[in-house]
Amino acid sequence: MVYITGDLHGDYDRLDSIKLKKGDTLIICGDFGLVWDGSAREEKLLRQLGKKKFNICFLDGTHENFELLDEYDVGVFCGGKAHNISGNLYHLMRGQIYSIEKQTFFAMGGGESPDIDMLFDNGAWSRREFPSSEELAEGAENMEKVGCKVDYIVTHEPPSRIKSFLKLHSENPARITGLNAYFDEMSSACEYKRWFFGSMHIDKHISTTHIAVYKKVINAQTGDIVY
Repeated sequence: MVYITGDLHGDYDRLDSIKLKKGDTLIICGDFGLVWDGSAREEKLLRQLGKKKFNICFLDGTHENFELLDEYDVGVFCGGKAHNISGNLYHLMRGQIYSIEKQTFFAMGGGESPDIDMLFDNGAWSRREFPSSEELAEGAENMEKVGCKVDYIVTHEPPSRIKSFLKLHSENPARITGLNAYFDEMSSACEYKRWFFGSMHIDKHISTTHIAVYKKVINAQTGDIVY
């Protein structure tokens, strides 16, 4: 089975507490945060995660060490480009389509940090957090190759209309980016069963097709919460 959860932000204990069966796959919708400083302790934790009996796959979010992620060799996982971090631990790269247990998953990490102004002022902002034009084009091309039809879409950011809806009564209005608009186009042009995203930091079924994930673990096929 394939399961989906939200932003981890380097919380190893939370991830270690998830128990799945051999051969299962867990997809994390961004802000993994455990490829961060390259320390010996971190590398030990990554090796431990790679030894799990189930696959752990993560999209990059906005709070990542992109320079460190880019040092890993690009390989192939379930038909799409990926970084093999350790053993059964993979980074799903932007704009790729993966075939997992006979189900297809389109993945697109990245976004724009809500605290981008502060990060920029402190010299901590990375241009790599936002998908490049090449990555966006590759994602569109990969979708076209499969007739704009996949079983599931997993992203860090949601489409703009979903983001605006979730921020409707917030004191801080939705900050809409080109990536949100790109997802609007994809949502209109493509067929899919469910779209999962993590950046809003809530667990909420927005509709039958769009699901915000954070700390819950959801069965991708049924949409049911299992943790």
